[in-house]
Amino acid sequence: MTTKSPEDRRRRRSVTLRDAADQFRRHPSPWMVGGMLVVAVAARLVVGDWQVTDVVLPMMMLALFPFAEWVIHVCILHWKPRTILGLTVDSLLARKHREHHVDPRDVPLVFIPWQTLMWLVPALAALSVLAFPRVGLGLTFLVALSALGVLYEWTHYLIHSDYKPKSRLYRAIWRNHRHHHYKNEHYWFTVTTTGTADRLLGTAPDPESVEKSPTARNLHAVR
Repeated sequence: MTTKSPEDRRRRRSVTLRDAADQFRRHPSPWMVGGMLVVAVAARLVVGDWQVTDVVLPMMMLALFPFAEWVIHVCILHWKPRTILGLTVDSLLARKHREHHVDPRDVPLVFIPWQTLMWLVPALAALSVLAFPRVGLGLTFLVALSALGVLYEWTHYLIHSDYKPKSRLYRAIWRNHRHHHYKNEHYWFTVTTTGTADRLLGTAPDPESVEKSPTARNLHAVR
């Protein structure tokens, strides 16, 4: 085991937002989600046809986003491998997330796998065009979803980086997610907020009342 020198420890404590952003942009997933956002914004401006629903829809999505995070985290990322009709069902997202729990400081594992985004981005683009009553509203959906995706990637990365919380809001979000990784993986499933979906769905207990889980670093003990 390598021991960090005092100089290394000082460097880790002195990470700035600029340092964090420089590391963030070195990974493919932020570029892929950010690229989807740029294209969606450009297309939305070209299409025009602004209506009240173009304001209502993003507001609804913002309100529901913590619950979407919770459901995805619980049902997809924490999926336990199962054998169905002789086949093992275990998605790339679930496998990568288990690796993320093993080593929460492994930066590439913090991000949505680029392999998933290779099919997810075009699928979301098709959904935005085909599943809404008008193209403009579908593009508004895609803009809002892309912006929330960038927010998620940045927040999740920042929590796992060496950047230290300075504001009360970010400190609460940072602490909430670190409880999930280092205290008990059965609670605190939201990433970009705290006290929202977890509180309403019963997964935000008093940390002092929760025992440390032996499988927080080894989900489902599948290794």
